[in-house]
Formats: sequence, C-alpha cells, structure tokens
Amino acid sequence: MRETILVVDDEAGIRTMLKQVLTMEHYIVYTAANGSEALECISRLMGREDTAAGPDCILLDVNMPDMDGYALCSRIREYVACPILFVTARIEEEDKVQGFRCGGDDYIEKPFSLVELKERIAAHIRRQQRGTDSQAVGFRGAFTISYSKRQVCFGKETIHFTKSEYEIVELLSRNRNQVFTKEMIYEHLWGFDKDGESSIITEHIRRIRRKLSEYTADTVIETVWGVGYRWIG
Repeated sequence: MRETILVVDDEAGIRTMLKQVLTMEHYIVYTAANGSEALECISRLMGREDTAAGPDCILLDVNMPDMDGYALCSRIREYVACPILFVTARIEEEDKVQGFRCGGDDYIEKPFSLVELKERIAAHIRRQQRGTDSQAVGFRGAFTISYSKRQVCFGKETIHFTKSEYEIVELLSRNRNQVFTKEMIYEHLWGFDKDGESSIITEHIRRIRRKLSEYTADTVIETVWGVGYRWIG
C-alpha cells in the first residue's frame, strides 16, 4: 500500500513543489494551506477505509497565519501518531525543544535538500512501521486490534478513537486482566512531568466504553472499585 503524506505550508509554491517531488516517489500527497485545512484533511483521511489511521507522515511549517505549527502539532497529536517533521527556517535550540515537546519528531531547515528530505521521510516511516507489532489481535467475537495500524475494528468497520483514547485501549488490551489506576494510565499517556488531573482518565474511559457499546453489550473495560480499570481477558 502506498504511504500517505500531508504537507502543511502557507506558501503555495512550497506545497506545489513538495507534492510534485513526493508524488514522483510514489507517495499519495495531500496539501493544506493552514491549520484548519490540515485538521479537515486528517478528519477525512481517518474516515476512509484505506487510510483509517490517518496520514503516514506529516510535513509541517511553523510560521502560519491562523495557527502556528506548534499549536497545530499539539492538536494533531490528539488524533494521529504518525511522524511529524517540521519544515521551517526557525531552527534555534528553543524552537527545536518546543517542537519536540508538542509532539514533533524531526526538523528540516529551509532551504533544504530534497534528497535529504526524501531520505528522512522514508527513514521515519520505516521506523514507525518497525516499532509496532504487525499482528492483528482478536477479542470479543468480531472485534480486532491492529497495533501496527493503531486501529480497532468490528468486522470491517473501523471504530474511531482519539490518540489518547486509543493509547488507553492499547495499554489495557496488551495487559489483559491487569488493574491500572487512573494515575498509572495518566503517567503512561503523558508522563510524570505533565501538569493536569488524572481524573481526566475517567472521561476518556467513559468515551471509550460508549464507542464500544455501539457494537457489544458485553463489558470490555471493567471498573475495579476503589482501584482502577482492567481489560476483561
């Protein structure tokens, strides 16, 4: 299957050039001129059967008018886990730190070498594919989880989860019957240093259950009162 790349840049010339170059490398290329267009494009891709997990790689400019690349990267990370490469003239150390903290994976400095850009894209996609388990694990009848695609399906229908919801599903389903406290789940998703309340996990679990309940009446995620949650094996 051909990989899908989303190019987000407010310069039309850059978008056109990158689309032409990457299409010649046999990628399927989509473009967006700003943050709103990028989020709409990702939403459309996640709704299609052949790209249900979203794009395979995103090239993201930092300086854009309606929403800068850092803010957009944070929004995107709620939905997809693919490599995000910042393509920008802003390459100071503090810019890199900010980019990595909001979920970016790499920086390409403008003006850039097309050869290097293509190699970095290919390397990140390979790493993403190597770093995941390709096995599709079945559970509860027609339900399956493909950890490589970060995808939960009922039969041939994809159940759409946000990035955080999916990561909770993956954590619990990979450790069936093990009880996780809200604090343990929160730390797994966001780390010890992230500011926030672990009570947000309760809301994520509620949404996951609601989506699963559209396909089964069985309890998949059990509440262990006073302790936390576990995936029923």
